[in-house]
Amino acid sequence: MTAITEQTLQHPSTTLIIQMVIEAWQNLQKQQPLVQCITNSVAANYAANVLLAAGASPAMIDNPFEAESFANITSALSVNLGTPTPDQMQAMKISAETVSKKSIPWVLDPVGYGAILKWRSDMADTLVSLKPTVIRGNASEISALAGNQVQSKGVDSTVASHEVYKQALPLLQNCECVAISGESDFILSKELNAVIQVNGGSFLQPKITATGCALGALIAAYCAVTTPTIATISAHIHFAIAGKLAFEKNQTVGRFNVAFLDEIYSLNVDKISNYANIEVLKF
Repeated sequence: MTAITEQTLQHPSTTLIIQMVIEAWQNLQKQQPLVQCITNSVAANYAANVLLAAGASPAMIDNPFEAESFANITSALSVNLGTPTPDQMQAMKISAETVSKKSIPWVLDPVGYGAILKWRSDMADTLVSLKPTVIRGNASEISALAGNQVQSKGVDSTVASHEVYKQALPLLQNCECVAISGESDFILSKELNAVIQVNGGSFLQPKITATGCALGALIAAYCAVTTPTIATISAHIHFAIAGKLAFEKNQTVGRFNVAFLDEIYSLNVDKISNYANIEVLKF
């Protein structure tokens, strides 16, 4: 595997990052990591299908009676607060505590974080204190989680991702990467001491239920086979390329949805090399 050296940290080039993304994708196909997903009722089926299409093995273990035993054997954990139940809340905490003790990577998606949904937001704060590997969400969620006052619209973002990434810097005290989804995606990396902007995708992706939730699960899958930074970039590039190519073939929501899943499945080295579109920004 290509290493992130001290020179890379000082001058991260897009060419080298994309090469590491290619290696991460290849490792995902070879290792087919087991990913425990505690996700919402709207997203569970879709997230599982995305993981299967990408080459990972999903396990939707979300009850407190099995959480600890399964978290001990998983390759990565994805926690999504979309439609929490009391049992799920217990399972999230148990699983996060278990993987944290074993240094197993995990991803937190604080869906709907904010003052209106206090119960789930309090749990999100607790989970942040357990130091997830990656925190991902839309701009409103990430801004609010970082301590800013944001007017939200349910679980939808009301601000743009490019307006938020500097506000999210404090979250790096509790994780390795912060990922902010939007028209372009912004990934704050403690490892690279930089922000990676991932371009591409399609405006139809937000029209598909659970694409963001599935992205969190895919980040977790990549975290099992590479570093947190490259994992987060890889998952976003995977989605961006799939969205771009799916839209070129189908411009209606239903057909796009099917084509998007097909493109998740059919990603290859040439597509990554030809279509990956990233920029390295300073904090």
